[in-house]
Amino acid sequence: MKNATDPHSLTNISTLPKDITASVVVFLVALPLCLGIALASGAPLFSGLLAGIIGGLVVGALSGSHTSVSGPAAGLTAIVATQIATLGSFEAFLLAVFIAGLMQIGLGIARAGALSAFFPSSVIKGLLAAIGVILILKQIPHLLGHDTDPEGEMSFSQPDHENTFSEIGTVLFGDIHVGAAVVGIACILLLITWERVKPLKNSIVPGPLVVVLFGVLLQGLLGRLGGSWVIESSHLVQIPVAENVEGLVEFFRFPDFAQLANPGIYLAAVTIAIVASLETLLNLEAVDKLDPERRVSPGSRELIAQGVGNSVAGLIGSIPITSVIVRSSINVGMGAKTKRSAILHGVLLVVSVLLFPTYLNMIPLASLAAILLVTGFKLASPKLFKQMWDEGRYQFIPFLFTLVSIVLTDLLVGILIGLAVSTLFILNSNLRRPIRRIVETHLGGDVLHVELANQVSFLNRAALEKVFRDVPQGSNMLIDASGTDYIDPDVLSLIREFKEERGPVRGVSVSLRGFRDKYQLDDEIQFADYSTRELQDRVTPEQVLELLKEGNRRFRTGNRLTRDFERQVNATAEQQTPLAAILSCIDSRVPAELVFDLGIGDIFSVRVAGNVIGSKTLGSLEFGVGVAGVKLVLVLGHTRCGAVSASANLLADGKDVKGETGCDHLHTIVSEVEHSISQAEARRFRQLSPVEQEAFLDEVAKRNVQRTVDEVIQRSAAIREAVRAGNAMVVGALYDVRSGEIEFFPDDQGAAGR
Repeated sequence: MKNATDPHSLTNISTLPKDITASVVVFLVALPLCLGIALASGAPLFSGLLAGIIGGLVVGALSGSHTSVSGPAAGLTAIVATQIATLGSFEAFLLAVFIAGLMQIGLGIARAGALSAFFPSSVIKGLLAAIGVILILKQIPHLLGHDTDPEGEMSFSQPDHENTFSEIGTVLFGDIHVGAAVVGIACILLLITWERVKPLKNSIVPGPLVVVLFGVLLQGLLGRLGGSWVIESSHLVQIPVAENVEGLVEFFRFPDFAQLANPGIYLAAVTIAIVASLETLLNLEAVDKLDPERRVSPGSRELIAQGVGNSVAGLIGSIPITSVIVRSSINVGMGAKTKRSAILHGVLLVVSVLLFPTYLNMIPLASLAAILLVTGFKLASPKLFKQMWDEGRYQFIPFLFTLVSIVLTDLLVGILIGLAVSTLFILNSNLRRPIRRIVETHLGGDVLHVELANQVSFLNRAALEKVFRDVPQGSNMLIDASGTDYIDPDVLSLIREFKEERGPVRGVSVSLRGFRDKYQLDDEIQFADYSTRELQDRVTPEQVLELLKEGNRRFRTGNRLTRDFERQVNATAEQQTPLAAILSCIDSRVPAELVFDLGIGDIFSVRVAGNVIGSKTLGSLEFGVGVAGVKLVLVLGHTRCGAVSASANLLADGKDVKGETGCDHLHTIVSEVEHSISQAEARRFRQLSPVEQEAFLDEVAKRNVQRTVDEVIQRSAAIREAVRAGNAMVVGALYDVRSGEIEFFPDDQGAAGR
């Protein structure tokens, strides 16, 4: 049980005001939608109200979502209308709803809610944007007093044989009710003003509630003017009013259990269960994306809650329910903190039906249309379109298809089209890029690294076949399954055939790594991915320099080699045959093995602050060249060097190193760096701007590297002789700590030493 101090706990009263505020607004919006969806479905009006009540009280109590609100779904109107007509009576249809609820409970117990993880985000966001666009388009007629179609009717083709666009045309070309239009437009202006003025927006009174009360007041005032200003009952909320308790009981309808042997009942139940579950999971994912607290709703628990709700709905005369994005988005927008808001909106629906339906029937549909229209603009915001555009065509096109399809058909068909388009893009992406293909420059030569995806199905066979067909003769190939969970047997057969038969015929050496034991493909590396004595003997200094340059390119572009460090540790345990000795700074941002994408045993790494030369560092470099046989000495400096900066500042201020820092030995480093700064430059240093100072310090770091290169050649006879014999090179380089790029200086020093 959650602690009372948890902001999401139902016992935490600190969040109660927000939940109450949200519940009132959701109730006001849900009221006409419940009635309208029932009317559009060809069901009794009271069945729509019951659906809203069950969605709040039953599903709201059982749901694990803090933000989702359930009720009658616009996406089910066509199915409900069709099934009522097919089964012959509303009572037979109620039996199908009851059985559909039991099926949903079974789906929830079977953890079918996990399927929501497979819904592409492009489809979810397309759903949100589409609902926003539909709300805008569908509310324009209601806003202007044209209420020939029921509120909550969301399909493109309407019951009055118009469509979404032709209906708007009919309104704009003359069928405008003056009184309702005045109320609608005034309510929009009031709502926008309320949300723009900070004290009003932050007040405890929600703007939509003020809009509804204002609409009731305004329609009363307009009624006194008479004529075309009067807003008739057809433009108001119309809750069924029972004159007494007996009349209220007569509103309830009950399932016809005599139809249990009718196969059509079960076909209808399966249809309702599948569609209602799909809509619920999609809406649940969508509302979770709207939740500012980014809470995740448990899908399987939601299916159980919806199943219980639909079973109750079928027993007492309600149309089917699902999680509904319109009510849920308003709930989130009003700042609801817990599922209390969903439950309380159900309580308010009960109270409204029992105690004051007459007063609620005074609410103009135009004022509710204003609330929904503003909500639509929030859901279909330009920011969302820009975000999807920026994510590229593989996100934007499925998003756009989902949006357009839902607007031009209905919720269910549009979602299925969106899912189909998104699936095609996913398949296309897998067919084109089932593997990561990189040409890696290893010490022993180029290797085509083929990295298999997490799931390799038969759909990937053609792409892998093409890779095998295009590999050059006599080359090395590494097939890496380290990150793969599943490989189709056909693909395994293809890999095995290429390794054992087709590859060897063409002189292709095929190495394997990371295949699971059950695939019976053992790890086997047939190329050198670390430095060996043979490689060290045959490689030239120029080739080693190119290997370092290529390694830095891989480091910068994120294409670092996949190395088997355990294998390298074992292979280098007996001896070391490094190719280079790198003298770098101790700066934590410049680890030589990483910035050059090197493996174990490839280099000697000598590190000292300021990459300055001293007797010990020079001795280490001589050991590398004269004893270990390295072919390259690289002096690696870097930008924003602390040692260079400290030296420049101390020299500019004329301060003593020990007196300023308290360090007894730091002067040996500072004195070396100071050779790269003239007295005139030191005097001008304080006059430079911060940007100019940084540029100057980087130039000093470069000079310091070049000076160290000179010192290495001049002071070490062993290294100088190796350079002259062409067995080694001494080169300088500067690492940019901001970009990761290394600038290599011309090797004139090395050439001069020959």
